[in-house]
Amino acid sequence: MSVDIVPHELQEEMGSEAPLGDAEAKPDRSTVGDGNCLLGALRAGGAYLDRHVGQVNALNVFPVPDGDTGTNMSLTMRAAVGEVGDKAHSSASEVARIVAHGALMGARGNSGVILSQIMRGFARALDAKETFMALDLAEALKEGATTAYKGVMKPVEGTILTVAREAAGAAGHAAAQGATIEGVLASAVTEAWASLARTPQLLPVLAEAGVVDAGGQGFTVLLEGMLRYVRGEGLGEAAGAGAQRPEAHVPEGQYNYDTQFVILGKALDVAAIREQVAKMGDSVMVVGDENTVKVHVHSDSPGRVIEYGSTQGKLSSVVVENMQLQYESFQAAQALSASRIPAAMVSSSPAGQLSEIATVAVVSGEGLRRVFESLGVSAIVSGGQTMNPSTQDLLMAIASVPSDQVILLPNNSNVILTAQQAKDLSAKHAALVPTRTVPQGIAALLAFNYQADLEANVEFMSEAGSQVQTGEITRAVRSVQVNGLAVAAGQIIGLLNGELVTADTDIPSVIRELLQRMRAEEREIITVYYGQDLSLADAEKVAEEIGRSYPGVDLEVLDGGQPYYYYIISAE
Repeated sequence: MSVDIVPHELQEEMGSEAPLGDAEAKPDRSTVGDGNCLLGALRAGGAYLDRHVGQVNALNVFPVPDGDTGTNMSLTMRAAVGEVGDKAHSSASEVARIVAHGALMGARGNSGVILSQIMRGFARALDAKETFMALDLAEALKEGATTAYKGVMKPVEGTILTVAREAAGAAGHAAAQGATIEGVLASAVTEAWASLARTPQLLPVLAEAGVVDAGGQGFTVLLEGMLRYVRGEGLGEAAGAGAQRPEAHVPEGQYNYDTQFVILGKALDVAAIREQVAKMGDSVMVVGDENTVKVHVHSDSPGRVIEYGSTQGKLSSVVVENMQLQYESFQAAQALSASRIPAAMVSSSPAGQLSEIATVAVVSGEGLRRVFESLGVSAIVSGGQTMNPSTQDLLMAIASVPSDQVILLPNNSNVILTAQQAKDLSAKHAALVPTRTVPQGIAALLAFNYQADLEANVEFMSEAGSQVQTGEITRAVRSVQVNGLAVAAGQIIGLLNGELVTADTDIPSVIRELLQRMRAEEREIITVYYGQDLSLADAEKVAEEIGRSYPGVDLEVLDGGQPYYYYIISAE
Protein backbone atom coordinates (compact mmCIF):
# COMPACT_ATOMS: atom_id res chain seq x y z
CA MET A 1 0.00 0.00 0.00
CA SER A 2 3.04 2.23 -0.33
CA VAL A 3 2.91 5.11 -2.81
CA ASP A 4 5.03 8.22 -3.20
CA ILE A 5 3.54 11.68 -3.44
CA VAL A 6 4.18 13.48 -6.70
CA PRO A 7 6.22 16.65 -6.05
CA HIS A 8 4.26 19.90 -6.18
CA GLU A 9 6.11 20.96 -9.30
CA LEU A 10 5.00 17.84 -11.17
CA GLN A 11 1.45 18.23 -9.90
CA GLU A 12 1.37 21.69 -11.45
CA GLU A 13 2.58 20.30 -14.78
CA MET A 14 0.10 17.42 -14.63
CA GLY A 15 -2.83 19.58 -13.53
CA SER A 16 -4.54 19.96 -10.17
CA GLU A 17 -6.43 16.69 -10.59
CA ALA A 18 -3.34 14.60 -11.36
CA PRO A 19 -3.17 11.46 -9.20
CA LEU A 20 -0.57 11.42 -6.44
CA GLY A 21 0.91 8.18 -7.78
CA ASP A 22 1.05 6.34 -11.07
CA ALA A 23 -1.44 3.65 -12.00
CA GLU A 24 0.79 0.79 -10.86
CA ALA A 25 1.54 2.43 -7.50
CA LYS A 26 -2.08 3.29 -6.72
CA PRO A 27 -2.76 1.94 -3.21
CA ASP A 28 -4.74 -1.26 -2.81
CA ARG A 29 -7.60 -0.17 -0.58
CA SER A 30 -8.03 -3.60 1.00
CA THR A 31 -4.40 -4.23 2.05
CA VAL A 32 -2.34 -3.34 5.09
CA GLY A 33 -0.67 0.06 5.26
CA ASP A 34 2.99 0.65 6.06
CA GLY A 35 5.06 3.64 7.11
CA ASN A 36 5.55 5.01 3.62
CA CYS A 37 1.80 4.89 3.00
CA LEU A 38 1.11 6.69 6.28
CA LEU A 39 3.66 9.37 5.51
CA GLY A 40 2.25 9.85 2.03
CA ALA A 41 -1.25 10.29 3.41
CA LEU A 42 -0.10 12.78 6.05
CA ARG A 43 1.87 14.77 3.49
CA ALA A 44 -1.15 14.89 1.20
CA GLY A 45 -3.33 15.99 4.12
CA GLY A 46 -0.89 18.77 4.91
CA ALA A 47 -0.70 19.85 1.26
CA TYR A 48 -4.50 19.93 1.03
CA LEU A 49 -4.60 22.03 4.19
CA ASP A 50 -2.05 24.39 2.61
CA ARG A 51 -4.50 25.00 -0.23
CA HIS A 52 -7.25 26.01 2.18
CA VAL A 53 -5.30 28.22 4.59
CA GLY A 54 -7.05 31.42 3.51
CA GLN A 55 -10.45 29.77 3.76
CA VAL A 56 -9.76 28.56 7.30
CA ASN A 57 -8.28 31.90 8.37
CA ALA A 58 -11.42 33.67 7.17
CA LEU A 59 -13.52 31.73 9.70
CA ASN A 60 -12.15 33.66 12.67
CA VAL A 61 -15.13 34.74 14.80
CA PHE A 62 -13.88 38.28 15.32
CA PRO A 63 -13.36 40.27 12.07
CA VAL A 64 -9.80 41.25 13.00
CA PRO A 65 -7.13 41.40 10.27
CA ASP A 66 -4.92 38.77 11.91
CA GLY A 67 -6.99 35.60 12.01
CA ASP A 68 -4.43 32.82 11.65
CA THR A 69 -5.92 29.45 12.60
CA GLY A 70 -5.30 28.01 9.15
CA THR A 71 -1.76 29.37 9.02
CA ASN A 72 -0.92 27.91 12.42
CA MET A 73 -2.33 24.49 11.57
CA SER A 74 -0.56 24.46 8.20
CA LEU A 75 2.81 25.42 9.64
CA THR A 76 2.40 22.86 12.42
CA MET A 77 1.62 20.14 9.87
CA ARG A 78 4.55 21.18 7.69
CA ALA A 79 6.86 20.91 10.68
CA ALA A 80 5.38 17.49 11.47
CA VAL A 81 5.96 15.87 8.07
CA GLY A 82 9.14 17.86 7.51
CA GLU A 83 10.68 16.09 10.50
CA VAL A 84 10.78 12.86 8.50
CA GLY A 85 12.81 14.34 5.67
CA ASP A 86 13.37 12.36 2.48
CA LYS A 87 14.15 9.05 4.16
CA ALA A 88 11.78 6.15 3.47
CA HIS A 89 10.31 4.40 6.49
CA SER A 90 8.55 1.06 6.26
CA SER A 91 7.51 1.12 9.93
CA ALA A 92 4.21 2.84 10.61
CA SER A 93 5.07 3.36 14.27
CA GLU A 94 8.39 5.01 13.36
CA VAL A 95 6.72 7.45 10.96
CA ALA A 96 3.97 8.25 13.47
CA ARG A 97 6.53 8.85 16.22
CA ILE A 98 8.68 11.18 14.09
CA VAL A 99 5.67 13.10 12.79
CA ALA A 100 4.28 13.51 16.31
CA HIS A 101 7.59 14.92 17.52
CA GLY A 102 7.76 17.31 14.58
CA ALA A 103 4.23 18.51 15.31
CA LEU A 104 5.05 18.94 18.99
CA MET A 105 8.10 21.11 18.32
CA GLY A 106 6.56 23.03 15.41
CA ALA A 107 3.15 23.68 17.01
CA ARG A 108 1.94 27.27 16.63
CA GLY A 109 -1.10 28.82 18.23
CA ASN A 110 -3.85 27.02 20.10
CA SER A 111 -5.04 25.17 17.00
CA GLY A 112 -1.51 23.98 16.22
CA VAL A 113 -0.98 22.74 19.76
CA ILE A 114 -4.26 20.80 19.69
CA LEU A 115 -3.29 19.32 16.31
CA SER A 116 0.06 18.27 17.77
CA GLN A 117 -1.74 16.52 20.61
CA ILE A 118 -3.92 14.67 18.10
CA MET A 119 -0.73 13.51 16.38
CA ARG A 120 0.74 12.49 19.71
CA GLY A 121 -2.22 10.24 20.52
CA PHE A 122 -2.24 8.92 16.95
CA ALA A 123 1.39 7.85 17.34
CA ARG A 124 0.75 6.26 20.73
CA ALA A 125 -1.95 4.02 19.25
CA LEU A 126 0.43 2.85 16.49
CA ASP A 127 3.35 2.24 18.84
CA ALA A 128 5.34 -0.91 17.95
CA LYS A 129 3.24 -1.53 14.82
CA GLU A 130 5.23 -2.07 11.65
CA THR A 131 2.01 -1.98 9.64
CA PHE A 132 -1.58 -0.99 10.31
CA MET A 133 -5.03 -2.12 9.30
CA ALA A 134 -8.41 -0.42 9.32
CA LEU A 135 -9.03 -1.16 13.01
CA ASP A 136 -5.58 0.24 13.89
CA LEU A 137 -6.29 3.44 11.96
CA ALA A 138 -9.63 3.89 13.68
CA GLU A 139 -8.02 3.35 17.08
CA ALA A 140 -5.30 5.88 16.23
CA LEU A 141 -7.91 8.51 15.35
CA LYS A 142 -9.73 7.77 18.60
CA GLU A 143 -6.58 8.00 20.71
CA GLY A 144 -5.65 11.23 18.95
CA ALA A 145 -8.94 12.85 19.91
CA THR A 146 -8.71 11.54 23.49
CA THR A 147 -5.18 12.88 23.91
CA ALA A 148 -6.21 16.29 22.56
CA TYR A 149 -9.06 16.52 25.07
CA LYS A 150 -6.66 15.72 27.91
CA GLY A 151 -4.23 18.35 26.68
CA VAL A 152 -6.74 21.20 27.07
CA MET A 153 -7.49 22.36 30.60
CA LYS A 154 -11.09 23.31 29.84
CA PRO A 155 -12.24 21.53 26.66
CA VAL A 156 -14.94 23.38 24.73
CA GLU A 157 -17.44 21.57 22.54
CA GLY A 158 -18.11 22.95 19.07
CA THR A 159 -14.39 23.15 18.32
CA ILE A 160 -11.74 21.00 16.63
CA LEU A 161 -11.98 18.70 19.66
CA THR A 162 -15.60 17.82 18.89
CA VAL A 163 -14.91 17.30 15.19
CA ALA A 164 -11.92 15.02 15.93
CA ARG A 165 -13.89 12.98 18.47
CA GLU A 166 -16.96 12.49 16.30
CA ALA A 167 -14.89 11.71 13.19
CA ALA A 168 -13.00 9.09 15.19
CA GLY A 169 -16.29 7.60 16.41
CA ALA A 170 -17.49 7.18 12.83
CA ALA A 171 -14.15 5.64 11.87
CA GLY A 172 -14.43 3.14 14.70
CA HIS A 173 -17.95 2.16 13.68
CA ALA A 174 -16.85 1.65 10.07
CA ALA A 175 -13.87 -0.47 11.12
CA ALA A 176 -16.09 -2.64 13.32
CA GLN A 177 -18.31 -3.25 10.30
CA GLY A 178 -15.34 -4.54 8.30
CA ALA A 179 -14.48 -1.42 6.29
CA THR A 180 -11.15 -1.09 4.52
CA ILE A 181 -8.63 1.61 5.34
CA GLU A 182 -10.20 3.74 2.65
CA GLY A 183 -13.66 3.07 4.10
CA VAL A 184 -12.53 4.08 7.58
CA LEU A 185 -11.10 7.36 6.31
CA ALA A 186 -14.17 8.02 4.16
CA SER A 187 -16.45 7.55 7.18
CA ALA A 188 -14.24 9.85 9.25
CA VAL A 189 -14.34 12.55 6.57
CA THR A 190 -18.10 12.32 6.10
CA GLU A 191 -18.72 12.63 9.83
CA ALA A 192 -16.12 15.40 10.18
CA TRP A 193 -17.98 17.58 7.66
CA ALA A 194 -21.27 16.81 9.40
CA SER A 195 -19.77 17.53 12.82
CA LEU A 196 -18.28 20.78 11.51
CA ALA A 197 -21.73 21.89 10.34
CA ARG A 198 -23.04 21.29 13.87
CA THR A 199 -20.39 23.38 15.64
CA PRO A 200 -22.55 26.55 15.60
CA GLN A 201 -25.26 24.62 17.48
CA LEU A 202 -22.76 23.82 20.23
CA LEU A 203 -20.98 27.17 20.37
CA PRO A 204 -23.39 30.15 20.20
CA VAL A 205 -20.67 32.62 19.28
CA LEU A 206 -20.16 30.72 16.02
CA ALA A 207 -23.88 30.82 15.23
CA GLU A 208 -24.01 34.55 15.91
CA ALA A 209 -21.00 35.20 13.68
CA GLY A 210 -22.36 32.93 10.95
CA VAL A 211 -19.28 30.69 10.75
CA VAL A 212 -18.23 27.16 11.62
CA ASP A 213 -15.24 26.46 13.84
CA ALA A 214 -11.98 27.31 12.07
CA GLY A 215 -9.91 24.62 13.78
CA GLY A 216 -12.57 22.04 13.03
CA GLN A 217 -12.54 23.06 9.37
CA GLY A 218 -8.75 22.77 9.24
CA PHE A 219 -8.82 19.27 10.71
CA THR A 220 -11.59 18.18 8.32
CA VAL A 221 -9.62 19.43 5.32
CA LEU A 222 -6.58 17.54 6.60
CA LEU A 223 -8.55 14.29 6.80
CA GLU A 224 -9.96 14.81 3.32
CA GLY A 225 -6.47 15.28 1.90
CA MET A 226 -5.44 11.97 3.46
CA LEU A 227 -8.50 10.28 1.94
CA ARG A 228 -7.70 11.69 -1.50
CA TYR A 229 -4.24 10.18 -1.24
CA VAL A 230 -5.57 6.74 -0.33
CA ARG A 231 -7.96 6.93 -3.26
CA GLY A 232 -5.17 7.96 -5.60
CA GLU A 233 -6.86 11.26 -6.35
CA GLY A 234 -5.39 14.71 -6.86
CA LEU A 235 -5.82 17.63 -4.51
CA GLY A 236 -8.13 19.74 -6.68
CA GLU A 237 -11.42 21.04 -5.32
CA ALA A 238 -14.26 18.54 -5.20
CA ALA A 239 -17.66 18.39 -3.54
CA GLY A 240 -17.17 17.37 0.07
CA ALA A 241 -19.18 14.76 1.86
CA GLY A 242 -21.77 15.91 4.33
CA ALA A 243 -21.98 19.54 5.31
CA GLN A 244 -21.79 22.44 2.91
CA ARG A 245 -18.50 24.25 3.18
CA PRO A 246 -18.17 28.00 3.62
CA GLU A 247 -17.39 29.72 0.35
CA ALA A 248 -13.96 31.16 -0.24
CA HIS A 249 -14.23 34.57 -1.87
CA VAL A 250 -11.55 35.87 -4.18
CA PRO A 251 -10.22 39.16 -2.74
CA GLU A 252 -11.16 42.24 -4.69
CA GLY A 253 -8.54 43.79 -6.91
CA GLN A 254 -7.15 43.67 -10.41
CA TYR A 255 -4.49 41.01 -9.82
CA ASN A 256 -4.60 37.21 -9.85
CA TYR A 257 -1.92 36.02 -7.46
CA ASP A 258 -1.77 36.33 -3.68
CA THR A 259 1.90 36.29 -2.66
CA GLN A 260 3.08 36.01 0.93
CA PHE A 261 6.45 35.39 2.57
CA VAL A 262 8.57 36.24 5.61
CA ILE A 263 11.92 38.02 5.27
CA LEU A 264 14.55 37.14 7.88
CA GLY A 265 17.51 39.48 8.22
CA LYS A 266 19.16 42.30 10.12
CA ALA A 267 18.42 46.03 10.07
CA LEU A 268 15.44 45.48 7.76
CA ASP A 269 13.73 48.73 6.73
CA VAL A 270 10.02 47.97 7.01
CA ALA A 271 8.89 51.28 5.51
CA ALA A 272 11.21 50.97 2.49
CA ILE A 273 10.14 47.38 1.85
CA ARG A 274 6.48 48.40 2.07
CA GLU A 275 7.06 51.22 -0.42
CA GLN A 276 8.72 48.92 -2.97
CA VAL A 277 6.14 46.14 -2.63
CA ALA A 278 3.31 48.67 -3.07
CA LYS A 279 4.66 49.41 -6.55
CA MET A 280 4.12 45.77 -7.56
CA GLY A 281 0.42 45.30 -6.76
CA ASP A 282 -2.40 46.04 -4.34
CA SER A 283 -3.79 44.72 -1.02
CA VAL A 284 -0.30 45.34 0.36
CA MET A 285 0.57 44.38 3.93
CA VAL A 286 4.16 44.70 5.10
CA VAL A 287 4.64 44.37 8.86
CA GLY A 288 7.37 43.38 11.28
CA ASP A 289 10.60 44.72 12.67
CA GLU A 290 14.29 44.95 11.80
CA ASN A 291 14.74 41.18 12.06
CA THR A 292 11.50 39.69 10.70
CA VAL A 293 9.16 41.21 8.08
CA LYS A 294 5.98 39.59 6.78
CA VAL A 295 4.94 40.55 3.24
CA HIS A 296 1.53 40.14 1.57
CA VAL A 297 0.57 41.51 -1.85
CA HIS A 298 -1.77 40.77 -4.76
CA SER A 299 0.02 40.95 -8.12
CA ASP A 300 0.35 39.32 -11.52
CA SER A 301 4.10 38.75 -11.08
CA PRO A 302 4.70 36.78 -7.88
CA GLY A 303 8.21 35.90 -9.05
CA ARG A 304 9.14 39.56 -9.21
CA VAL A 305 7.88 40.14 -5.66
CA ILE A 306 9.73 37.09 -4.32
CA GLU A 307 12.92 38.07 -6.16
CA TYR A 308 12.80 41.52 -4.55
CA GLY A 309 12.19 39.97 -1.12
CA SER A 310 15.24 37.72 -1.54
CA THR A 311 17.43 40.80 -2.02
CA GLN A 312 16.43 42.01 1.46
CA GLY A 313 17.14 38.82 3.40
CA LYS A 314 16.46 35.12 3.62
CA LEU A 315 12.90 34.05 2.74
CA SER A 316 10.69 31.71 4.73
CA SER A 317 7.05 30.58 4.58
CA VAL A 318 6.60 31.52 0.93
CA VAL A 319 2.99 31.23 -0.30
CA VAL A 320 1.75 31.82 -3.85
CA GLU A 321 -2.00 31.45 -4.37
CA ASN A 322 -3.92 31.61 -7.63
CA MET A 323 -7.02 33.29 -6.24
CA GLN A 324 -9.24 32.17 -9.10
CA LEU A 325 -8.44 28.50 -8.60
CA GLN A 326 -7.95 28.64 -4.81
CA TYR A 327 -4.50 27.20 -5.40
CA GLU A 328 -1.90 27.64 -2.68
CA SER A 329 1.58 26.21 -2.46
CA PHE A 330 4.08 26.88 0.28
CA GLN A 331 7.79 26.94 -0.59
CA ALA A 332 10.65 27.16 1.83
CA ALA A 333 13.97 28.94 1.72
CA GLN A 334 16.77 26.37 1.25
CA ALA A 335 18.89 27.65 4.09
CA LEU A 336 16.19 27.59 6.79
CA SER A 337 13.42 25.27 7.88
CA ALA A 338 10.19 26.49 6.28
CA SER A 339 8.16 25.55 9.32
CA ARG A 340 9.96 27.90 11.69
CA ILE A 341 10.43 31.62 12.06
CA PRO A 342 13.53 31.82 14.27
CA ALA A 343 12.71 34.48 16.77
CA ALA A 344 14.69 34.30 20.01
CA MET A 345 16.49 37.56 20.58
CA VAL A 346 18.53 37.52 23.79
CA SER A 347 19.27 40.84 25.47
CA SER A 348 21.32 41.50 28.57
CA SER A 349 19.27 42.93 31.37
CA PRO A 350 19.30 43.81 35.06
CA ALA A 351 17.22 40.69 35.65
CA GLY A 352 20.05 38.53 34.36
CA GLN A 353 22.46 40.18 36.85
CA LEU A 354 20.29 40.66 39.92
CA SER A 355 18.23 37.47 39.93
CA GLU A 356 18.69 33.77 39.31
CA ILE A 357 15.33 33.84 37.50
CA ALA A 358 15.16 34.73 33.80
CA THR A 359 12.14 36.01 31.92
CA VAL A 360 11.16 35.25 28.30
CA ALA A 361 8.46 37.32 26.60
CA VAL A 362 6.68 37.13 23.24
CA VAL A 363 6.55 40.62 21.70
CA SER A 364 5.59 42.08 18.31
CA GLY A 365 6.70 45.59 17.36
CA GLU A 366 10.03 47.34 17.72
CA GLY A 367 8.70 49.92 20.18
CA LEU A 368 7.19 47.26 22.43
CA ARG A 369 10.45 45.33 22.24
CA ARG A 370 12.26 48.36 23.64
CA VAL A 371 9.72 48.65 26.45
CA PHE A 372 10.28 45.05 27.51
CA GLU A 373 14.04 45.42 27.25
CA SER A 374 13.90 48.50 29.47
CA LEU A 375 12.03 46.45 32.06
CA GLY A 376 14.80 43.87 32.20
CA VAL A 377 13.38 40.98 30.21
CA SER A 378 16.05 38.32 29.61
CA ALA A 379 14.96 37.23 26.11
CA ILE A 380 12.37 38.28 23.57
CA VAL A 381 10.67 36.00 21.06
CA SER A 382 9.42 38.02 18.10
CA GLY A 383 5.78 37.30 17.36
CA GLY A 384 2.29 37.52 18.71
CA GLN A 385 -0.57 38.53 16.46
CA THR A 386 -0.56 36.56 13.17
CA MET A 387 3.03 35.36 13.66
CA ASN A 388 2.65 32.99 16.61
CA PRO A 389 5.97 31.44 17.67
CA SER A 390 6.36 27.67 17.67
CA THR A 391 7.14 25.43 20.63
CA GLN A 392 10.69 25.13 19.29
CA ASP A 393 11.08 28.93 19.15
CA LEU A 394 10.16 29.22 22.82
CA LEU A 395 12.38 26.29 23.81
CA MET A 396 15.32 27.95 22.04
CA ALA A 397 14.70 31.16 23.97
CA ILE A 398 14.47 29.27 27.27
CA ALA A 399 17.72 27.47 26.50
CA SER A 400 19.47 30.72 25.53
CA VAL A 401 19.11 32.48 28.88
CA PRO A 402 21.83 31.91 31.52
CA SER A 403 19.51 30.60 34.19
CA ASP A 404 17.93 27.28 35.15
CA GLN A 405 14.77 29.06 36.31
CA VAL A 406 12.67 30.79 33.65
CA ILE A 407 9.31 32.57 33.58
CA LEU A 408 7.41 32.65 30.27
CA LEU A 409 5.17 35.58 29.31
CA PRO A 410 3.15 34.67 26.15
CA ASN A 411 1.34 38.06 26.00
CA ASN A 412 -1.25 36.64 23.62
CA SER A 413 -4.15 34.27 24.25
CA ASN A 414 -3.21 32.26 21.16
CA VAL A 415 0.32 31.62 22.44
CA ILE A 416 -0.56 30.34 25.92
CA LEU A 417 -0.96 26.67 24.94
CA THR A 418 2.32 26.77 23.00
CA ALA A 419 4.07 28.33 26.00
CA GLN A 420 2.60 25.66 28.27
CA GLN A 421 3.92 22.99 25.92
CA ALA A 422 7.38 24.58 25.86
CA LYS A 423 7.36 24.79 29.66
CA ASP A 424 6.56 21.10 29.97
CA LEU A 425 9.25 20.09 27.46
CA SER A 426 12.05 22.27 28.80
CA ALA A 427 14.86 20.66 30.79
CA LYS A 428 14.96 23.83 32.88
CA HIS A 429 12.63 24.75 35.72
CA ALA A 430 10.22 26.83 33.65
CA ALA A 431 7.01 28.46 34.80
CA LEU A 432 4.18 30.19 32.95
CA VAL A 433 2.48 33.48 33.75
CA PRO A 434 -0.52 33.30 31.37
CA THR A 435 -0.55 36.90 30.14
CA ARG A 436 -3.07 37.36 27.30
CA THR A 437 -2.09 40.85 26.16
CA VAL A 438 1.07 42.92 25.92
CA PRO A 439 -0.06 45.35 28.69
CA GLN A 440 -0.60 42.38 30.98
CA GLY A 441 2.94 41.26 30.23
CA ILE A 442 4.33 44.71 31.00
CA ALA A 443 2.45 44.83 34.31
CA ALA A 444 3.73 41.36 35.14
CA LEU A 445 7.34 42.38 34.50
CA LEU A 446 6.91 45.46 36.66
CA ALA A 447 5.81 43.17 39.49
CA PHE A 448 8.91 40.98 39.21
CA ASN A 449 10.70 40.78 42.59
CA TYR A 450 14.43 40.14 42.30
CA GLN A 451 14.58 38.85 45.89
CA ALA A 452 11.65 36.41 45.63
CA ASP A 453 11.77 32.79 44.48
CA LEU A 454 10.22 31.41 41.31
CA GLU A 455 6.88 30.38 42.79
CA ALA A 456 6.38 33.68 44.57
CA ASN A 457 7.21 35.66 41.43
CA VAL A 458 4.74 33.64 39.37
CA GLU A 459 2.07 34.54 41.93
CA PHE A 460 3.03 38.24 42.05
CA MET A 461 3.24 38.58 38.29
CA SER A 462 0.01 36.69 37.58
CA GLU A 463 -1.89 38.91 40.00
CA ALA A 464 -0.41 42.09 38.52
CA GLY A 465 -1.25 41.04 34.99
CA SER A 466 -4.84 40.23 35.89
CA GLN A 467 -5.41 43.77 37.18
CA VAL A 468 -4.76 45.41 33.80
CA GLN A 469 -7.49 46.36 31.33
CA THR A 470 -6.42 46.16 27.68
CA GLY A 471 -8.10 47.95 24.78
CA GLU A 472 -7.16 47.26 21.16
CA ILE A 473 -8.28 49.28 18.14
CA THR A 474 -8.17 47.92 14.59
CA ARG A 475 -10.29 47.73 11.43
CA ALA A 476 -12.88 45.05 10.64
CA VAL A 477 -11.98 42.90 7.64
CA ARG A 478 -15.52 41.60 7.06
CA SER A 479 -19.13 42.21 8.09
CA VAL A 480 -20.30 40.09 11.00
CA GLN A 481 -22.56 40.04 14.03
CA VAL A 482 -20.90 38.94 17.26
CA ASN A 483 -21.50 39.62 20.94
CA GLY A 484 -24.76 41.28 19.94
CA LEU A 485 -22.83 43.82 17.88
CA ALA A 486 -23.38 44.31 14.14
CA VAL A 487 -20.08 45.17 12.45
CA ALA A 488 -19.63 46.29 8.84
CA ALA A 489 -16.46 45.56 6.90
CA GLY A 490 -14.12 48.53 7.11
CA GLN A 491 -15.44 49.87 10.41
CA ILE A 492 -13.10 50.69 13.27
CA ILE A 493 -13.55 48.11 16.02
CA GLY A 494 -12.49 47.94 19.64
CA LEU A 495 -11.62 44.87 21.70
CA LEU A 496 -11.60 44.90 25.49
CA ASN A 497 -9.44 42.18 27.00
CA GLY A 498 -9.71 40.26 23.73
CA GLU A 499 -13.50 40.55 23.34
CA LEU A 500 -15.09 42.61 20.57
CA VAL A 501 -17.24 45.24 22.28
CA THR A 502 -17.62 48.26 20.00
CA ALA A 503 -17.57 49.42 16.38
CA ASP A 504 -17.83 52.88 14.85
CA THR A 505 -16.73 54.95 11.88
CA ASP A 506 -13.68 56.57 13.46
CA ILE A 507 -10.91 55.82 15.93
CA PRO A 508 -11.73 58.52 18.56
CA SER A 509 -15.29 57.23 18.96
CA VAL A 510 -14.07 53.67 19.51
CA ILE A 511 -11.46 54.82 22.02
CA ARG A 512 -14.08 56.78 23.98
CA GLU A 513 -16.32 53.71 24.20
CA LEU A 514 -13.44 51.47 25.26
CA LEU A 515 -12.35 53.86 28.00
CA GLN A 516 -15.88 54.04 29.36
CA ARG A 517 -16.05 50.26 29.47
CA MET A 518 -12.65 50.20 31.19
CA ARG A 519 -14.06 52.60 33.82
CA ALA A 520 -11.07 54.80 33.12
CA GLU A 521 -12.14 57.34 35.74
CA GLU A 522 -11.32 54.75 38.40
CA ARG A 523 -7.87 53.98 36.99
CA GLU A 524 -4.60 55.57 37.99
CA ILE A 525 -2.52 55.11 34.84
CA ILE A 526 -3.45 54.99 31.15
CA THR A 527 -0.77 54.12 28.60
CA VAL A 528 -1.31 54.49 24.85
CA TYR A 529 0.90 52.41 22.53
CA TYR A 530 0.56 53.57 18.93
CA GLY A 531 1.06 51.23 15.98
CA GLN A 532 3.55 51.19 13.13
CA ASP A 533 1.26 53.00 10.69
CA LEU A 534 0.71 56.01 12.99
CA SER A 535 2.89 58.92 14.02
CA LEU A 536 3.62 60.43 17.40
CA ALA A 537 1.53 63.44 16.37
CA ASP A 538 -1.46 61.16 15.73
CA ALA A 539 -1.06 59.55 19.13
CA GLU A 540 -0.64 62.89 20.92
CA LYS A 541 -3.98 64.09 19.54
CA VAL A 542 -5.64 60.98 20.96
CA ALA A 543 -3.86 61.52 24.28
CA GLU A 544 -5.04 65.13 24.47
CA GLU A 545 -8.67 64.04 24.20
CA ILE A 546 -8.15 61.32 26.81
CA GLY A 547 -6.51 63.86 29.10
CA ARG A 548 -9.47 66.23 28.79
CA SER A 549 -11.93 63.46 29.56
CA TYR A 550 -9.92 61.97 32.44
CA PRO A 551 -7.84 64.78 33.95
CA GLY A 552 -7.02 62.88 37.14
CA VAL A 553 -5.28 60.00 35.36
CA ASP A 554 -1.55 59.76 34.70
CA LEU A 555 -1.23 59.48 30.92
CA GLU A 556 1.69 58.20 28.87
CA VAL A 557 2.16 57.79 25.10
CA LEU A 558 4.67 55.27 23.75
CA ASP A 559 5.68 54.03 20.31
CA GLY A 560 4.58 50.38 20.23
CA GLY A 561 5.26 49.79 16.56
CA GLN A 562 2.75 46.91 16.59
CA PRO A 563 1.23 45.74 13.28
CA TYR A 564 -2.51 45.63 12.54
CA TYR A 565 -3.63 47.51 15.66
CA TYR A 566 -3.74 51.30 15.52
CA TYR A 567 -3.61 51.56 19.29
CA ILE A 568 -3.18 49.33 22.30
CA ILE A 569 -4.40 51.05 25.46
CA SER A 570 -3.54 49.90 28.96
CA ALA A 571 -5.51 51.02 32.01
CA GLU A 572 -4.49 50.10 35.55
